[in-house]
Amino acid sequence: MVIGDRLRELREQKNLSQGDIEKRTGLLRCYISRVENGHTVPAIETLEKLARALEIPMYQLFYDGGQPPKVPNLLTRKSSDDIAWGSSGKDEKFLNKLRRLLGKANEQDRKLILYTLQKMAR
Repeated sequence: MVIGDRLRELREQKNLSQGDIEKRTGLLRCYISRVENGHTVPAIETLEKLARALEIPMYQLFYDGGQPPKVPNLLTRKSSDDIAWGSSGKDEKFLNKLRRLLGKANEQDRKLILYTLQKMAR
């Protein structure tokens, strides 16, 4: 969908001229013409002005269905915390046990363990 075509279609459905939109938005008629003909892509702020001038919610500039589009349920998606290793199950138990044991070790032993792990990782 080209936004200019959609704007022209909505304007004509409301029986408004480009001059009417100019008066309602403060945008020049020649600019409105350039947008409708696809020569210029308007900024979001400009689209907000045009939606107010057409007395429609902004989503209708991008969606031509009868009802508002359904919003996906973002709450059911897993976050990066849920996907991270050690955030659930056996890995979580192991990680908590490792944290507890490292917390009990003295500073010198922790440095030795860290040094050994760094060598193993290389």
